[in-house]
Amino acid sequence: MKVVAFLGSPRVDGNTELLLNAAVRAIQEQGHEVKNFRLNVLNIMPCQDCGGCDKTGVCIINDDMTEIYREIREADRIILASPIFFFGMSAQAKTMVDRCQAFWCEKYLLKKTIPEGPHGRKGLLMLVGGMKKEIGIQCGDAAAKAFFRTISVPAHEVLGFLGVDAKGAIVDHPTALKDAYEAGRRLVQT
Repeated sequence: MKVVAFLGSPRVDGNTELLLNAAVRAIQEQGHEVKNFRLNVLNIMPCQDCGGCDKTGVCIINDDMTEIYREIREADRIILASPIFFFGMSAQAKTMVDRCQAFWCEKYLLKKTIPEGPHGRKGLLMLVGGMKKEIGIQCGDAAAKAFFRTISVPAHEVLGFLGVDAKGAIVDHPTALKDAYEAGRRLVQT
């Protein structure tokens, strides 16, 4: 089973990365490899809404998204992990999601969907933020839902943790790392 994980946090060893690592560990312990992308260090231009992918489903911008497109297309499971900034995903995560407009054109304009493969396609969204209002999770999930559906992932689980702000504070949450680990295990069960 091919698993791809996207880390949308710019903070190294921060709460989002700790959660993602727990999920990835559970997946690897079950014998699956995980391809990790640290979005903050990649060269990804924002979508230019240029229409270049309208007729082909292929983005005309040549940057690190080229590899991401290939990995998304071949993945059975996709994890998107992001901090919540101003009630939404980080700019790093949203930039990658917005560049999936090429997949949207392929699916909805050209009527070609990504094949589901022998294991089907599932997703996991992990969000963590300092605010205490649930709207941060809801807004991030709304964007992620559109992303997952566009890349032919019909279902995804959402793990969200609020009131967690300081770097590393997620380790003090009573269940977060265990919840992330268990979500990783569930993700690769067929």
